[in-house]
Amino acid sequence: MHHITQIAELRSKIAKWRFAGERIALVPTMGNLHRGHLALVQAAQQQAQRVVVSIFVNPLQFGANEDLDAYPRTFEQDQQQLAALGCDVLFAPPVFEVYPHGQTAQTRVEVPELSDILCGASRPGHFVGVATVVCKLFNMVQPNVALFGEKDFQQLLVIRRMVADLNLPIDIIGLPTVREADGLALSSRNGYLSTEDRGRASGLYQTLCSVSRALQAGTPAAELEQLAIPALRLAGFQPDYVAVRSAATLAPVMPSDTELVILAAAYLGHTRLIDNLRVRR
Repeated sequence: MHHITQIAELRSKIAKWRFAGERIALVPTMGNLHRGHLALVQAAQQQAQRVVVSIFVNPLQFGANEDLDAYPRTFEQDQQQLAALGCDVLFAPPVFEVYPHGQTAQTRVEVPELSDILCGASRPGHFVGVATVVCKLFNMVQPNVALFGEKDFQQLLVIRRMVADLNLPIDIIGLPTVREADGLALSSRNGYLSTEDRGRASGLYQTLCSVSRALQAGTPAAELEQLAIPALRLAGFQPDYVAVRSAATLAPVMPSDTELVILAAAYLGHTRLIDNLRVRR
């Protein structure tokens, strides 16, 4: 596995593969890799002859008073896991390589509407930071395909819309959320949970499952959104939101919609957890 930190070297390496007619897959990450990330790498190997994994803790998507400095960084362990899987390139650029003129002067990519709701309403500017860095990574690597986890469902839709609107020739593949045995969605931020909070954390997924069952039984979405908030509080969470939306657009549910997604964000202690569950009705 090649460990590359500079864009010029990355492009030189990829140019040889592209000249040979090889298909290239990209898996963007912020490191602290878990089984969910590794599943993306393995799926990428089924999609392309060459796999590039990026590790970059993107400061542009962290707001004031968020956990940029505390975000878990486990580079050596990540590197070992990727090498064991047979990853071709680990691209781990420093911040000045990605933002050579600084973050304030950086040209930004914005996906309107999708970026301003749900997590975007709670974290202003977050999805501008996500879209900007992902667009830059796409231009650095120029992959044929890129893979993302569905746990960050809103992020996945933002990236799909960006790719469509900017006519980028990249296939975007979303993989189902990987979970612990009790249903907790794997996340790098799960490491923040205390032992006590970890014992309660699966309550977020259990609440989504309850909403899903009631939704399929015919209970109106708006009623379920309201009922889920006190249910989460009872389970020890501080809810941010629970929303039932169209899985294609994240628009409020219409009677004709059959593919839905239940999305939720809630704090457990100081840890913000997000999760979602797809529903067909």
